[in-house]
Amino acid sequence: PVKALLLPQDIKIPTYTHGQSRPSLGDAKLRKPVVIEIIEKKIECLRKEKTLNIYGTLTFGTTAAFSGMLTNFIFRHRFKVTHDVLKTYASLTALPFLSTIVSYKLLVTDALYSGNISQEECVLRSSLVGIACGVLHPTALAFSKNGRLAFKYHTVPLPPKGRVLLYSLLLCHSEIKAMVIPLILQTTFGIFHGLQHYAIFESTLEKTVQN
Repeated sequence: PVKALLLPQDIKIPTYTHGQSRPSLGDAKLRKPVVIEIIEKKIECLRKEKTLNIYGTLTFGTTAAFSGMLTNFIFRHRFKVTHDVLKTYASLTALPFLSTIVSYKLLVTDALYSGNISQEECVLRSSLVGIACGVLHPTALAFSKNGRLAFKYHTVPLPPKGRVLLYSLLLCHSEIKAMVIPLILQTTFGIFHGLQHYAIFESTLEKTVQN
């Protein structure tokens, strides 16, 4: 006697009742372009969102670079420094720009795509990036670089021994107060960019889900 072949229990064979049509090859061919079109729409939405985000982040970094240039000008004028003009302006422009872009990507963009931050956190992080990379960082750089040049070339009186930092702070107290202006500007740009970025992200996410 021939033994019947037994199918494993975990393998299910699709059954069709009387009158139920089986999926034809033509239906599969018609369904394929629809799926491709949906995928293309999603990719296009993500591409637009990424492009807008890049432009916004570059603009944010550019404002930090201008803040660095302004800070360098203020401290060079206060310390009466005329040496290494190109060197100081190059560093005070490039470093705030790059630090803003990198910090924003790590603290805001990556966290936003991972879904770990809300709108309020996005705005807060964006404004903190603007303050840290667009104001505090260039202020510290301009203060230290131009201060060293001033003491090196004796453009200002030498400080008492052991009180270099205190002497420099007292010498530049009015310029440090003037940094409130870029502080307000960078905070405003940070809040605006954070709100805009989150709105674009939410809009893209909704379009992707709907499609």
